[in-house]
Amino acid sequence: MFCMVVMGAIAAGHAQAAGWKPINEALFNGDGTQRPKDIYWPDGFHPEQADLFAHNEIVVHASCEKVFANIVDAQAWPEWYPNSHNVMVLNSPDGKLHEGARFSWDTFGVHIESRVNGFAPNSRIGWFGHGTGMHAYHTFLLLKTDEGCHIVTEEVVKGPGAIEFSEKQPNAMHEGHDLWLSTLKQRSEN
Repeated sequence: MFCMVVMGAIAAGHAQAAGWKPINEALFNGDGTQRPKDIYWPDGFHPEQADLFAHNEIVVHASCEKVFANIVDAQAWPEWYPNSHNVMVLNSPDGKLHEGARFSWDTFGVHIESRVNGFAPNSRIGWFGHGTGMHAYHTFLLLKTDEGCHIVTEEVVKGPGAIEFSEKQPNAMHEGHDLWLSTLKQRSEN
């Protein structure tokens, strides 16, 4: 429920007591077959372990450097991404996201405390997010192309809050990430 274009899928499921199993075969068929191998997943946050998962991607006709600059300027997200509110970067001298940076924000009506865990300038960024009844990992992967920058964003969410959200609003996270990428595209191309 934290972060979330053109192609994508959302899947929800429950973990079984004997161990994690794929949440939904559709995750790995359909658009799951498009998933890049270069995405970094920390232990315990692989898509196969999700209670809620979203995959979105888009091509932006701008450099990955420009796109990345917009992503790491988290405090400016509310200016162009309407699903982010009250973003505050807590421990960064320049106010931007960096490895280890902590930030708090509201999205999907939930207050989230996040910490960047995976940072390669102009290439990828990922962060943990914790909210009431859920834990998540959100990642952006930026790939240079002849057209500009191909962006892939994926998110794994676990916990009872994720299960409840996926049951009540099964497409909300995917649609929210679709909006995030389309507004990121617009901002980066202007």
